[in-house]
Amino acid sequence: MASKLLCAPMYLLASWLSLSLTLFVTGMVVPGFRVNGVRGALIVGAIFGVLLWALSGPLYALIGVSTLFIGFIFSFVTKLIVSAILLKLTDALSDNLTIDSFWSALIAAVVLSLVSSIGGWLFH
Repeated sequence: MASKLLCAPMYLLASWLSLSLTLFVTGMVVPGFRVNGVRGALIVGAIFGVLLWALSGPLYALIGVSTLFIGFIFSFVTKLIVSAILLKLTDALSDNLTIDSFWSALIAAVVLSLVSSIGGWLFH
């Protein structure tokens, strides 16, 4: 039990650094999506991570129900839209992220998803 408690902070730190790195790379690849340096990526990663943890489930359920359950059938699209919404919210909460449009946020959500999938595949 104690070893699991010791691993939790390391897992949280690794997740935060991984998300920050992915956001930094996304900022270099996606037009209209800019992160202000490495320090900015760390701040944006922390804000976006907390928003994902706190709001992704309720937003996913809200979109799924409000689309008469079509959102649940096309789950992957709904998850991308939720990520794009949370990226725009992160942009509003932080001076270290600039997103020009919702389309840039949606493309960034796709890139984040792809990089996350590739990273999970490589390191597992």
